Amino acid sequence: MKKILILTADYGYGHRSAAKAIAETLQEMHGQECQVDIVNPLDDPRAPAFFKENQSDYDRLVREAPELYKLGYQVGETPLVSNLVKGTFTLTLFNVLRKIIRQKRPDVIVCPYPFYQGILSAVFASEKHHIPLLTVVTDLGTVNRLWFHPAADLCLVPTQTVYDLAIKADLPPEKVKITGIPVRPGLLKGDQDQVSLRQQLGWRPDAFTVLAVGSKRVEHLYDSLKVLNHSGLPLQLVVVAGGDDELHRRFQETEWHVETHIYNFVADMGSFMRAADCILSKAGGLIVSEALACGRPMILVDVIPGQETGNAEYVVSGNAGVLAQDPIEVLETMCHWLQDDRRLYRQQAQNARSVGHPRAAYDVAELAWAAACA
Repeated sequence: MKKILILTADYGYGHRSAAKAIAETLQEMHGQECQVDIVNPLDDPRAPAFFKENQSDYDRLVREAPELYKLGYQVGETPLVSNLVKGTFTLTLFNVLRKIIRQKRPDVIVCPYPFYQGILSAVFASEKHHIPLLTVVTDLGTVNRLWFHPAADLCLVPTQTVYDLAIKADLPPEKVKITGIPVRPGLLKGDQDQVSLRQQLGWRPDAFTVLAVGSKRVEHLYDSLKVLNHSGLPLQLVVVAGGDDELHRRFQETEWHVETHIYNFVADMGSFMRAADCILSKAGGLIVSEALACGRPMILVDVIPGQETGNAEYVVSGNAGVLAQDPIEVLETMCHWLQDDRRLYRQQAQNARSVGHPRAAYDVAELAWAAACA
């Protein structure tokens, strides 16, 4: 049996979601031949409390001080600060990572989070034993230089843009492969057509369906939905609060003038995306990757400065959706999509399929398995 260790963190949803996608795919492909463990070293009791607290403060910082977050992201791009962060992480988490590795004894390590690579390099040197290491980058365009560490045997990137950045950061071309961002294998499974899915979910089967996905970090979602709610357009809204109880309560208390289905949290987002016609949300690497993998064009209403800028640019440059600066642009986009027999919408849906990577998790899992068996 091969043991695969996936090291993640909980700054947002994307890193852990990518980890789960890789783990589920490995189990599907190799079953009992494979033992997969997902571990967040920052949650370890031996890790400094500072790191765990930072994870819980992430949402608040992004929401309340986006420009400060952007500044911190940009400063972290400089070599001096980048090296300082690497050094700080190595000093404080070295013992945590070493004990995890001694306990799990993995045949390969997969990192959909950038900061662990330098620590792992130090652990390998201390233990005089190198374990194959794969890094999986989870943003589509604007990425921190910390992702590109020579300790990784493979750096798996989502796009040509990130590939070029990796080469510019002096990673050898043979170490960099374009795979896309891993999305859950169940996202695209199911042989039900769109009408059947909508009937099963209790939605109108014949209406243009907007899937709006919110969370504490999607600040402009409610105002965008308010415009659509009063637009008189022939559509239905499916609104997901992303587990934000306050936002969910606000949605429930709203007087809706179009057919609207409200959910607090959805476990099977794949069925919802396949049943919808488009996605209204933020430019997170995870939801963008899932939407494009499903061939669903996007209306992006929020972008975290720095980190998500490249994701938005990827959608817009691929003509797979739009970045709406205000609710009026959301309304304009919907009007354009619905006119002329939905010609523009159909083109952007086709573009979304073209730039998506639905099999990214399988490609990453195959490379991880090959490294474990080498």
